[in-house]
Amino acid sequence: MSTSKSFSTETSERYARALFEVARESSELEKSEIDLRNFLDIYKSSMELVNFIKDPTQSNSSQFEMINIIYEHLKFSKNIKNFFSLLIVKRRIFFVEKIIMSFLKLSSQKRGEVKASLVSSKKLSKEELNVISSDFSQSIGSKIKFDYSVDEKLIGGVKIQVGSIMVDTSIRNKLRKYEQMMIEN
Repeated sequence: MSTSKSFSTETSERYARALFEVARESSELEKSEIDLRNFLDIYKSSMELVNFIKDPTQSNSSQFEMINIIYEHLKFSKNIKNFFSLLIVKRRIFFVEKIIMSFLKLSSQKRGEVKASLVSSKKLSKEELNVISSDFSQSIGSKIKFDYSVDEKLIGGVKIQVGSIMVDTSIRNKLRKYEQMMIEN
């Protein structure tokens, strides 16, 4: 079965693997992951930064200045600063979000974590999330890391998706099942 990936996805994964190997060889995998998560937080919260990075008319020198400012502010590791510099020189800095997401996915896989999504009808506490994660981790046999969100349309309950497995305990889903049963009878 052939899978065709876009140029940006393939390129991003290649850069992420290279950064992952450099970080692993220098025993800075955890520090690199923290640095990249911190950068991603700033990146996602600043539309100006997103526009600046994605603007192909920006000069290398202005992009280097921007990276140096962020480097000083966040205290990046030298490897991360060098990596950002490489992306600027190779004119691939606009892939930075995809590269970071690929890197974080590799880091997660290295720790044996499985990504899953959890949607609840109300905001859950950290303790409740930990209990759900722990229960599912035990039943699946791998550590689960949830992408958590709240959907108030669910009325009550939760929806969990791990790979192709979907657990939907929402009241909305139960009402839909009852409606279907009534239609069939």
